[in-house]
Formats: sequence, structure tokens, C-alpha cells
Amino acid sequence: MKHLEHNQEFRLNEILFENRNKAYGAYVLRTESDRILTKAFFIGVGLLAAVSIIPVVISAFKTVESDGTEQTEKPFVLVLPDEHPVVKPPEKVTPPEKVTPPPPSVKQYNSTVATPTRNADESNIIKDIPKDAIAGVKNDFVAPPAPRINVPTSVISGPGTVVPPKVVPTVDPGPDNSVKDANELSVTAKFEGGIDAFRNKVMNKFDVSAFEDEGSVNTTVTFIVEKDGTISDIKTNGKDASFNAEAIRTIKAVKGKWIPGKNKKGESVRSYFKFPISMKFDN
Repeated sequence: MKHLEHNQEFRLNEILFENRNKAYGAYVLRTESDRILTKAFFIGVGLLAAVSIIPVVISAFKTVESDGTEQTEKPFVLVLPDEHPVVKPPEKVTPPEKVTPPPPSVKQYNSTVATPTRNADESNIIKDIPKDAIAGVKNDFVAPPAPRINVPTSVISGPGTVVPPKVVPTVDPGPDNSVKDANELSVTAKFEGGIDAFRNKVMNKFDVSAFEDEGSVNTTVTFIVEKDGTISDIKTNGKDASFNAEAIRTIKAVKGKWIPGKNKKGESVRSYFKFPISMKFDN
């Protein structure tokens, strides 16, 4: 039957390609199609069989343990010695602690080691040591009784006497008569009519006739403004003694009252006041 179908296809191809070039590719493909399909079929079956057999072949190379279970492959680990091995330092040997002599109420025996000599005296060596004796620096097997210390077993308490706290009376320091600087004041001292009025009065009363030939002279007058508005302790620092004396005379001659300065609390206090005087004469 198959041979018949093949002959029919062959006849069909002969009819289709009659009077044509049979070397054309389509004629060759149609005549060889059965052989190509058969070859492709067997190649596919062979590849499928190979893929199915590969797991069986791999499992055959694995070692099987005696109980029938598979033994998995263990990783190979290469252990190398350390290039720089850790060397532990030698343990520190602590010397024996110094024997502390026990209190006199405890039996003790001499545990000190004698220095070995050629003619050693073994008369002081005691071999019969009581069991209740401890190591010490001497042989004492009598152990006088320890002194008794009276420790009260009950606490004696009561209301007692309450001593009131000592009250120290506050001593009134009295009025503050110290002289304050400008940085200790909240309000500086000032002349009642203002500093310009005080300057004009000083210039009007200053006798300049004795200093006209000197060109220029100057000084700074410092005085204390008292709490009552008066001034005291007038001093100058100029180089010309005559000019300083005239400045002091003029300050004292000025009539008027000062308003004293006040501290941080708003209280009137004594304070310093500086007043410079400078004069220049054209010769």
C-alpha cells in the first residue's frame, strides 16, 4: 500500500515537472521528502533517548553505602599551617605572699624556712605541730585568750535633749562710706545746673594772667562727690604746680550743689568725678 502511494506521488511529480528542468530544487525536495522525514525522526528519537539516559549514567558513578543510601560528595578542604603561629606568653609566677602574723589569741607555728648551712642547728625544729595552729613567724602553742569586747545587744533610745540651733545675730555693717568708681554706679554724679554750667563757672573764676606766656597748660582735677552734694579731696595731676593750685582754688570757689551718684540698688553713694582743664594761649 505504501509502495503504491509512493508510486502515485512519483507519477504526480513526473506529471507536474514534465517538460521542465528536473534539476530544479522543488523536484528534488518532493522526491526526497520521505527520506528526509525518516532521517529526522530517527535523529529526534536518538536525542530524546540520550537525554533520558544521562541521569542514569550519572547516578551509576556515585558510590553507594552499605545500607543502600547515596553518599553525597564531600568538599575537599585544604588545611595549611599558620605562617605565624600564636605563641602564648608564659604564665606569670606570683611569689608567695608574706606571712602575716596572726593575732595573739591564735596558736601558731614558725613556718619560716631556715637558711641551709653546713652545721645546721636542728634543736629548734618542732615536729609535733598542733592541728589548731596556723602558719606564723614564731612558735606559740599557748595562745593567751583574746580580749573581750563589750558589744551592746540592745539599742538604748529616748527623746534626748534637742539643742536649738545657734542663731547668729546679723550685724548691721552701717552706712557704706566707700568711694565708688564709674563702673559701680548706675547713675553718675552731676552738677545741679549741668556740666556746661559748671564749666562756665570754672572758666569765669580761673585767673589766667599768670599762664599767658606758657603757650598751653592742662591738668585733670579729681574730687569726691559726697552723699550730701558737697565735694572733697580735690586733687590734680598736671605738670605745672601753679596751674594745679589755681585749678584747685577755682573748683573750691565755684558755688553750687552736686547731685550724688547712685549704686546698682539706687542708693546715694560717694563717687569720684574727673574734670579736665586745658588752656591754650596765642602769643
